[in-house]
Amino acid sequence: MGSFKQDLKDTGLGLLEASKDNWNDFLQFLQEAWVLLLLLFLGLVTTWWFVDPPPPRHVILATGSAGGEYEALGKKYAAYFAKKHITLELLPTNGAQDNINRLADRKDPVQAAFVQAGVAKPKDVHGVQSLGSINYEPIWFFYRGPVVKQSDFEQINGRMKYFVNASISVGVKGSGTYAQAMHILEAAGLDKGPQFHYLPGAQAVAALQKGEIDGVFIADGIEAPNIQALLHDPSLHLVNFKRAGAFAHALPWLHVLNVSEGGFNLIRNLPDRDITLLATTTQLLIDDRMHPAIQFLFLEAAQEINGKGSFFAQRGEFPAFKGSGFPESPVAVHFEKKGSPLLMDYLPFWLAELANRLIVVLLPFCAFAYPVLLALPTYRRRRIQVRINRMYGALKQFETELFSSYDPAKRDEYLAKIDQMEYDALQLEVSKSMSGDYYALRTSIDYVRNCLNRGVHPYRSAPLEQPQQAQD
Repeated sequence: MGSFKQDLKDTGLGLLEASKDNWNDFLQFLQEAWVLLLLLFLGLVTTWWFVDPPPPRHVILATGSAGGEYEALGKKYAAYFAKKHITLELLPTNGAQDNINRLADRKDPVQAAFVQAGVAKPKDVHGVQSLGSINYEPIWFFYRGPVVKQSDFEQINGRMKYFVNASISVGVKGSGTYAQAMHILEAAGLDKGPQFHYLPGAQAVAALQKGEIDGVFIADGIEAPNIQALLHDPSLHLVNFKRAGAFAHALPWLHVLNVSEGGFNLIRNLPDRDITLLATTTQLLIDDRMHPAIQFLFLEAAQEINGKGSFFAQRGEFPAFKGSGFPESPVAVHFEKKGSPLLMDYLPFWLAELANRLIVVLLPFCAFAYPVLLALPTYRRRRIQVRINRMYGALKQFETELFSSYDPAKRDEYLAKIDQMEYDALQLEVSKSMSGDYYALRTSIDYVRNCLNRGVHPYRSAPLEQPQQAQD
């Protein structure tokens, strides 16, 4: 029995020799199958790039009028995207309808937009999907003057007598405020009575505070500067939509929000009684061609920014589907049920996205590539076997020629041809598994050479001499 040191040395030498052999076999494999491997690699790259292209590094989000709540919200989303090394460009627009038109235009670079539910008829819009609602937008109606009694505010026929001849701002045409105000006024039968003004938010607030108009509709969040300015003005009053449930039934995208007495301001006891408001929701709409990874990023941003809870929304309530009417993005449906892909919870965005793409592309690709790779060893063996068989055929043909037309004067020429065959055999590069066939070929070549080197030509032997009869 050898010493431990000798055994360790022998084991190391064995591993080294095995590594060299495997490396040589691998290099030989690359030399023999590089064309097929190159085609597989090109197929993988093509599939990866065109079937599942990488997400863009620059995305455009349409917000709305400059200085509005959507612009402030968009800045929060842009900051979140920046942490993921994606540039989110905020594009001011003329309002909700403009946002939808840009998304529906297949040539417009806008890929996402904040849009109030109920602004457009989804059936008339194509190529737009919803990632869900991300917050509530109360529809406020402030007015100045004496407090309107409930009995005056709601007549049996549904008309608001106090405002029949009033001048009311309903927002800029094409804006979300305008769409919501007109829907409510039409439902209440007041769409033709008052004198309407089409002022943007800040101008409408200023006009109401100066007494230039009697009332103003604004669809905006409670944190918006315009809403805060109106709530803090003691000369202005907020309408209580007592029949909010009926409006929400007639207009399915609307929601009922309850505000307790003193909910806005305990010191001023604002409001002075429990009230109900109508609200729409802010929809995060996208071009239906948006890359799934960017959709997941928008949804994660919405979960972090809008899912924390607010004055009207509970924690975790958004993002959610709340009946926008637009087709729901399959990515958003997956997010609602299962959340983000697992890797996005543990890896940086770009690395998780890369890994997800590799999984998506490699799984179907491997279904095609696996049998090809499995056949490569057989392909290699068959390829070498064909070359060996071809040399066997040439040797057999040469031997047949010798048998049929042997010329002793050409013996040196025959030997030179055999030497050339052996030289060609030496050029063959074979794996260890083919060594038996390889050396069998060389043995056969050497056998023919030995036959030529005999004193008696074996391919045309002389008649055997008869044995002498034994003498008596």
